Amino acid sequence: MKIAALFLWMIAPLGFWGAVTYWGTPHVVWSYTFHSSGNGYGVTAKRYYINCTYIGWTGKHVTSAQQGRCLWIRLFKPEENQ
Repeated sequence: MKIAALFLWMIAPLGFWGAVTYWGTPHVVWSYTFHSSGNGYGVTAKRYYINCTYIGWTGKHVTSAQQGRCLWIRLFKPEENQ
């Protein structure tokens, strides 16, 4: 039983690896393209986003905006790299 206790430290790294494998790694929005109502640099201007570029641990990911919006943070798996 004492020998089994020596392997308890492995629970946290295996849990982290499992979470990254299942959900992916976090990526932050880096840039985007959008249509505006004629005032593209206005703070209160309505924007309809077209493409979102995310950057993170597994590289750059370019995706289409979902319903005209870009999330600030998204999770991507390594095999989804474009």
